[in-house]
Amino acid sequence: MLRTDGNVILIGFMGCGKSSVGRKLAGLLAVPCLDTDALIEEQEKMTIREIFTRMGQAYFRDAETRAVRSLTGREGRYVLSVGGGLPLRAENREILRKLGTVVYLKASVQTLAERLARDTTRPLLQGEEPLEEKITRILSEREALYEEACSHVVLSDGKSVREVAQEIKRLIT
Repeated sequence: MLRTDGNVILIGFMGCGKSSVGRKLAGLLAVPCLDTDALIEEQEKMTIREIFTRMGQAYFRDAETRAVRSLTGREGRYVLSVGGGLPLRAENREILRKLGTVVYLKASVQTLAERLARDTTRPLLQGEEPLEEKITRILSEREALYEEACSHVVLSDGKSVREVAQEIKRLIT
């Protein structure tokens, strides 16, 4: 069971529903919804795509760490959605566990590919490699780290945003 007095942190691959589920869950719990990508864009005064293009992926990963570190002293409950690559760093996984209960929103490669097929905003998905192959390759590098970071896994395949949010809410109440 999740702590009812703590924060809920949503992790998972891009397209698994972290942002949408985060907003819905925050509404159900009547708490603010935070998103690390939005925090980074605010801190850096650039879009994620611009950060990748101008500064590179390593800089972006450092910005992710700064963003989650900045939340360690924040008062009050919230739901936090994090970028798909944020849990790759051990330091970030440790910070996330300290911030609250970490829930891995898991989706199949097929579901992710369907959701991301027309999304041109994600730098890591650009290029000539077929989308399903790219997702499979990146997910294989990340899945064990997602599982290491989380307290609970919630499957999002075939479920609405509301159904996933309600499932997480049931875990914490």
